[in-house]
This record gives sequence, structure tokens and C-alpha cells, in this order.
Amino acid sequence: MHIPRILVLCTGNSCRSQIAEGYLRLFAGDKAQIFSAGIEAHGLNPKAIATMAADGVDISHHTSDTIDAYEGMDFDILLTVCDNAAERCPVFPGTAKRLHHNFSDPAKAVGTDEEVMEAFAKVRDEIKAFCKALVQNELS
Repeated sequence: MHIPRILVLCTGNSCRSQIAEGYLRLFAGDKAQIFSAGIEAHGLNPKAIATMAADGVDISHHTSDTIDAYEGMDFDILLTVCDNAAERCPVFPGTAKRLHHNFSDPAKAVGTDEEVMEAFAKVRDEIKAFCKALVQNELS
């Protein structure tokens, strides 16, 4: 039985792709293998870890990887979560379905700590809804 592989891409693999990976793993369960990467690797953002923990999802064990780490792997779905990654995404051989949704970058939020965490929570909730729909539409 073929288990679909999904790769989530963003610029730095520190926030948006990590959040998406966490929710896709949660919603897909054993229906898919989920990976994330960036055009660059900026390290896992502590605020991304905190905003996911606030929703009961632990991503603290994730690693921040570049796209090169997955060279030679076949994917069924390539999901880009920022315009920069969509524009700079390398060509993958095979028949991967490409999906794209540009989420704002919470790491660029400014203001008080509370305002920044509100920005993270807003993006987290948008990604959560998107990932839930993706699993329902693509893996059911």
C-alpha cells in the first residue's frame, strides 16, 4: 500500500512550514508521511514551538532542514506556504501535485510580546484550518 509523502516548503523552515508539518502530522495520522524544508535553514523558531504547544501540538523535536536534505525522494504533494518558496522552489522530478498558499510570516511581526504572540496564533490558526482541509480533500 502506497503511503503518500507530503513536503511542506517555506523560506527558512523555522515557522510556517514547521507549523504546517505539525498539523499535517496531527490530522493525517498514518495516512501520510510528512516532511518540511526550507530554501534555507534558519533553525526552529521558539515562538513557533510555543504557539503550537498552546494548541497542544509538540513540534520541539522537529529539525530545520534545507530542501537539499530531500533530494532524490519522491513526493506526492509539494506544499509551499510562502510566495518566496513558491518562486524559488526547485523542480522535483516525478508527478508531485503542487499546492500553494501564502501565509504571512509571523517572525516579522512587531510590537509587544503579546502582540507578536497574537500574530503567531493568528497565522497558526490559518495554517491549522488549511491543513485540516488539505487532509480532508487530498487524503480521504
